[in-house]
Amino acid sequence: MTLTDRIAILLSWLIALVACIYLLTPLIITVIVSFTSSTVYTLPPPDWSLRWYQSMARKPDLLSALWLSVNLALISTVIALVVGTLASLAIVRGRFPGREALATFSVSPLMMPGLVVGVALLQFFREFGLRDAYWSLLLAHIVITLPYVVRTLVAALEKFDFSLIDAAQTLGLPYPKAVLKVLVPGLAPAFLTSGMFAFLASMDNYPISIFLTDAWNKTLPIKMLQYLEETPDPTIAAISTGLIALALVALIVGSRTVGLNRMIQ
Repeated sequence: MTLTDRIAILLSWLIALVACIYLLTPLIITVIVSFTSSTVYTLPPPDWSLRWYQSMARKPDLLSALWLSVNLALISTVIALVVGTLASLAIVRGRFPGREALATFSVSPLMMPGLVVGVALLQFFREFGLRDAYWSLLLAHIVITLPYVVRTLVAALEKFDFSLIDAAQTLGLPYPKAVLKVLVPGLAPAFLTSGMFAFLASMDNYPISIFLTDAWNKTLPIKMLQYLEETPDPTIAAISTGLIALALVALIVGSRTVGLNRMIQ
């Protein structure tokens, strides 16, 4: 290895380290501030305390917003996985006019700003007479989570060997059982990855949800922003730390499951 190669490798590691520090510093500061005893955002904390986590547990409006966000994320992710799987199979295996248009249309919500999608969905729902905030939010969250499922599953299905299903049928399995025993386990990592992305995208969505909420149905990001404007204390940092922990748990579980699946295969 020449001196030039060593310098290039060193510079690459240095740039990667600087990028990681730049990206992780806000998260680390948020976690530190959530354990402060001060009523304002101060660094370093004058003392360590769990008071803001206790304060978060004593605020029913924040807990109800959290429950609504989790409820919407779970239901929309399950529906997106079912619909996205069928759409992905049609895109990869189908031979019909407009297949490419369907593939583009299924991921189009990711191509437009969230505010544009939010306004469009609001107008669409109102034109059809849908004014219930919960059902409007649920349908909107299905729309924004579906592209993550379709993009991931299309990539996985393009690499899947469908002759394995034919082989299972040759060995006596009916087609539905062959799909369940061959296709579903083979796509398990893709299901898990797309489901995690969809769940986190739904939990974190603000620009679309803001147009569809009412006084009784507010998702956690909207409630957090409202709380930050009214009472800017480190309770928001405590909630944010919980969301960071949720993302870390999802990543760890996903990596472990994908690794286990590869070992089994």
